[in-house]
Amino acid sequence: MTSTQSNGAVAEAYAALVARGVLTVDPAQREAVELLDDVLAGLAADKPKGLLGKLFDSKTEPVRGLYLHGEVGRGKTMLMDLFFAAAAIEGKRRVHFHEFMDEIHAGMAAFRKSEKGKDADPVEAVVKPILKSGLRLLCLDEMHVHDITNAMLLSRLFEKLFAGGVTVVTTSNVLPDQLYKDGLNRQLFLPFIALLKQHMTVAALPAAQDYRRLKFAGQHVYAFGTDASVRAEMDRLWLRITGGEPGVPGTVKSTGRSIAVPLTALGSARFGFADLCEKPLGSRDFVRIAHQFDSLIIDDVPQMDRSMSNAAKRFILLIDNLYDRGVKLGASFAVPLEELGKDDKTAFEFGRTVSRLIEMQSEDYLGQGLRDTATPVA
Repeated sequence: MTSTQSNGAVAEAYAALVARGVLTVDPAQREAVELLDDVLAGLAADKPKGLLGKLFDSKTEPVRGLYLHGEVGRGKTMLMDLFFAAAAIEGKRRVHFHEFMDEIHAGMAAFRKSEKGKDADPVEAVVKPILKSGLRLLCLDEMHVHDITNAMLLSRLFEKLFAGGVTVVTTSNVLPDQLYKDGLNRQLFLPFIALLKQHMTVAALPAAQDYRRLKFAGQHVYAFGTDASVRAEMDRLWLRITGGEPGVPGTVKSTGRSIAVPLTALGSARFGFADLCEKPLGSRDFVRIAHQFDSLIIDDVPQMDRSMSNAAKRFILLIDNLYDRGVKLGASFAVPLEELGKDDKTAFEFGRTVSRLIEMQSEDYLGQGLRDTATPVA
């Protein structure tokens, strides 16, 4: 390992978590931290060009990014959290890979319907405002290519982003060479893999343990009742999955608005039932939440009778999306699971929800990684 940064901002943030007992030092994570600090050092040294510079130099070589790959639960998302927070630059964005691609497709579709879209290049049209916004750093969570529409677009899209000087840092469960493996017309996808290797350092994260599995090992993730001991049990579970971090308020961006998150820490979020199911949220919002966090705690889930039909429908949608994604759930319920749904209008759907809730507390479910699901177009 050769690195110019031994005490960079990411290393300091990582060391602070270790000092507080939130993390145990992992050599593979430490190496990844150094590589992330190298990217930060490059960005700090690379001064953005002014207007005249951009006019006379249409192509800008970006600072070399990082492609960090490894199995689930190894800490990739946590390291991305530290990196993104430490990147003290304007023009940075972090987004789930599938969400980003959905935005690109939506922008291209809108452009094709416009008057200008008859003859012009739709990829150029969607990239131009991205570059004009001043984007310098694009952080993409969970790059995974299984859709032929994305596969055929990526090379042209990223060629323009890199040419515009955008540095890309991404996490993935697979090596670049395994992206779109056995996909239709994969030979047309190979230039994208070459492009990634040209502009990004490829690094593995072979961490010693599945940290996500350790968070929930041997834990009772549900509590029942309404007294103070139930809240205390959820407090203990929250501190268990966050490594003792109390958490801070956060937000989830969805369909042009922000969803308030009462507490977030280390890829986990804590909500009250009312925060999610008694507000005008829908399936798209719940998908966004499921992609942003790997673990959720929901406090104070009530028994839902006919007077709570709308809240019950949202709860059903929420659990469906968390289950499909493989998000780990801790929750406190006022009554046993079999007694949650007391509305005959939602009885059938609620039966499936209860079945999923039962499965979601099992060791088998808690030991699985997140599933790759696409996000809806905003």
